[in-house]
Amino acid sequence: MRDYEMLELLLGYAVPRRDVKPLAKQLITRFGSLAGVLDASFEELQGAAGLSPTSATLIKLVKEIGVAQLAERMKHRDLLRSPQSVVDFARLKLAGYPHEAFMAIYMNTKNEVIDYEMLHEGTVDRAIIYPRRIVEAALSHHAAALLLVHNHPSGHTEPSEEDKDVTRTVIQAAGTVDIRVLDHVIVARDGYLSFLEKGLLPGAG
Repeated sequence: MRDYEMLELLLGYAVPRRDVKPLAKQLITRFGSLAGVLDASFEELQGAAGLSPTSATLIKLVKEIGVAQLAERMKHRDLLRSPQSVVDFARLKLAGYPHEAFMAIYMNTKNEVIDYEMLHEGTVDRAIIYPRRIVEAALSHHAAALLLVHNHPSGHTEPSEEDKDVTRTVIQAAGTVDIRVLDHVIVARDGYLSFLEKGLLPGAG
């Protein structure tokens, strides 16, 4: 099925007895793609002509169900052995954000997910990260290890010098309480970058 056909089928449940094909095509055009429609905020969706609050809610619900499914898949897996599960989850959760957002995934001694938490949502340019807050949050979750994730709204996944500095500082702060930082993943709509895979993680190897 084409993207607009899938969206048309979805909208049909919220707008019965009406031809929603023109609306589906309009939304794809306005937001650039089906992914763009799913990533749009509730307010942006409501601003689209012909889209009711019920339809906007249904679209947002579909994305949140996908995020929840991928989050569940991460649990009880050694994330070092299943790195793609993190990438899939992080890209669906963060890649469409219009601003930078920083998330920590908390793990036990077996590198299995305990929980995840959004720690900061910043401007389109950068997220202000407080290493002390990250460590305190990890301790409150009784985590033995961390995986850091943030997005680049620009679409480029190359880490900035600030990204590298933040990673280094968090690793140092976490090390004082024997918490390991296993990776820092940057996601964008069209890709991702792993500090570990690229050999950029301080102390790795």
